[in-house]
Amino acid sequence: MRIVVTSKPFDLGVEAERFASGHIDMGAIVTFTGVVRDLDKGNLEKLVVEHYPGMTEKALEVITTTAMSRWSLGDALVIHRYGELTKGDLIMMVATAAPHRKDAFEAAEFLMDYLKSRAPFWKKEITSDSTEWVSAKVEDEAALSRW
Repeated sequence: MRIVVTSKPFDLGVEAERFASGHIDMGAIVTFTGVVRDLDKGNLEKLVVEHYPGMTEKALEVITTTAMSRWSLGDALVIHRYGELTKGDLIMMVATAAPHRKDAFEAAEFLMDYLKSRAPFWKKEITSDSTEWVSAKVEDEAALSRW
């Protein structure tokens, strides 16, 4: 299990290869990568992501450990960036390895739902018109109810 909270960009290919290598006993590896997308109005200038060092890593470790024990995972990876990001930047990555695909997919979805709605990150959208903190979305909160 590896948790990375960083302000630096990460290389998706390198991280996926690093995660996948050596898991000869795992039949499924699932990866998901979140990308900063533009707003509907097309006016996002940057996304500023803040967190509390130490607290954030601990929270991600707890939820990843929960996923590891709830599903039959051999390994898990969570990478999340903070700082100033722009459209097209990779913001996060989740990877899970399990003997079978069902566990790998479900655990990855569980981690992604947690990261979207409960992980201790705060996001501020800076547009050509305004600056606004991102509020929790009803659909993101609802996604957690299935777990």
